[in-house]
Amino acid sequence: MIKLDQRTAAKMGVALEEVCGGLPYGGDHETRKHIASQLVKAARRGNDTLEGLKSVAERALQELSSCKSA
Repeated sequence: MIKLDQRTAAKMGVALEEVCGGLPYGGDHETRKHIASQLVKAARRGNDTLEGLKSVAERALQELSSCKSA
């Protein structure tokens, strides 16, 4: 398992907050948990840029939105 450095963890936090910031109350626990999980997976695969992580977070939120509307 690849250990994430502090810089990557900080970028993941920024991406999570930016994506969830537009949700009511910053998003519910399950939504934030799903997005965070996807961010961890992406970072462990080497996606450690802020823009890349934001894209992952946005995609994870869209996945949830499409599941809830189905």
